[in-house]
Amino acid sequence: MDEAIGVIMLVGVLLLAGTAVIVLVAFAFSRMPIDTKYESAGAGLGGAFDAVWSPTAHEAGMERDRQTQRTAPAPSPGDPPDALGDGRIRIDI
Repeated sequence: MDEAIGVIMLVGVLLLAGTAVIVLVAFAFSRMPIDTKYESAGAGLGGAFDAVWSPTAHEAGMERDRQTQRTAPAPSPGDPPDALGDGRIRIDI
């Protein structure tokens, strides 16, 4: 009986320690500035923690990614070449 209680206590302590580590990593990651948060190779793992514990920061990071990957629209074949005016190049987005 004493062995069973010892095993149950050991498993409980290990589960508690594992949970504490996950919570501490998530807390530390949610406090990082958004600019540095997604630069490393582990950004995918951190994004999962962000989606759960800090959904606003996760949505802001997704929006930032969408805006940096957006391309300028290509001109239509019938558009006049009026992008040059007064010797300056003008790009309409």
